[in-house]
Amino acid sequence: MASKAVTLLAKPQMRGLLTAQIKKHLIVASALSVATMLAYKYAVAEPRKAVYAEFYRNYDVEKEYGRMREAGIFTAVRPSDE
Repeated sequence: MASKAVTLLAKPQMRGLLTAQIKKHLIVASALSVATMLAYKYAVAEPRKAVYAEFYRNYDVEKEYGRMREAGIFTAVRPSDE
């Protein structure tokens, strides 16, 4: 008799496959969402906050009002030369 080479295959998971896949995908999705949030925070939000803070640190309301008044933007206030 010739002996047959027996190859053993892993038994397929018949129960709980969907639950296991969902659990794995939830973990991966959560990790990716946290990574994306942190990347956005430090690449976009923090620099934007710094630019706004710098703008308002040097912003002079009275000077801007005078510039807009002289440009004739306001209808209720005439420029000083009229």
